[in-house]
Amino acid sequence: MKHFLSAAIQLLRPHQWAKNLFIFLPIFFSGQMLHSELVVFCVVSFFSFSFIASSIYIFNDIFDLESDKKHPVKCKRPIAAGKISVLQSYFIMIICIGASFLLLTYFTGAKRYMLMGVLLFYFVMNIAYSVRLKHVVIIDVMIIALGFVLRVIVGGVSTGIKLSEWIVLMTFLLALFLAFAKRRDDVILLQSSGIMPRKNTNKYTPDFINQTLTFLSTITVVAYIMYVMSHEVIERFNSKYVYVTSFFVLAGIIRYLQLTIVYLQSGSPTKVLMKDRFIQLCIIGWVIAFFIIIYVRKMGI
Repeated sequence: MKHFLSAAIQLLRPHQWAKNLFIFLPIFFSGQMLHSELVVFCVVSFFSFSFIASSIYIFNDIFDLESDKKHPVKCKRPIAAGKISVLQSYFIMIICIGASFLLLTYFTGAKRYMLMGVLLFYFVMNIAYSVRLKHVVIIDVMIIALGFVLRVIVGGVSTGIKLSEWIVLMTFLLALFLAFAKRRDDVILLQSSGIMPRKNTNKYTPDFINQTLTFLSTITVVAYIMYVMSHEVIERFNSKYVYVTSFFVLAGIIRYLQLTIVYLQSGSPTKVLMKDRFIQLCIIGWVIAFFIIIYVRKMGI
């Protein structure tokens, strides 16, 4: 029983839930993180989204069972390693879907149905991704990036906060950058071992991905600088020091490029986030800077 529970938890990939923290971006930037009711809405949305995401991870592991067995890393996943059966996995998947939509009953009125609609769209989109679309070049990374945008939309819908064009654009660009970095890891694996993680891996090359990463990192940094220097943002935050946060963004992106191109460690953005101290410090510094800009004056400190 102990081994089964351990395998079941591993099947859910709870470490990947860190991605769902994007749900908190709208409430954070709106200056309403001190509003306890809205924070509760975000927490409920976070776990609802996490359960639906875990159900997709399970489906993907079932669908990719045979290819995962041949992969040097993915062969250790619970289903591929034989720690849990396919039937048991389907059962856990159904429980996750049920838990996700059960949590959404916490919301009332149109908000509940809008969230259900977004999560249903995310679920269907990712099932299509697992079955077919992850093998279609360019479309595969676009879907990953769109998934992060949907997280932000969930955060906005659950709290009733209107999203700015900037937060949607920056989320999409950053997610696209991370998705291409992850694809680079697949290409390197193909070249070094002959193992093809996806059917479209041979349609990407290191040169193409390196140039794409350069382009995306450049446009992301430029867009972010335009954001922090815009009069609209300076007036909204009532601070001329928003530009300071760009230092953390620039340092974090450069570090991620180093990990991707030099150290070949871009296989899992979540694991990079959890292990790399430099990137962790960049994120912490960025959050603290915005917290001071947005909340310190509000609290009268």
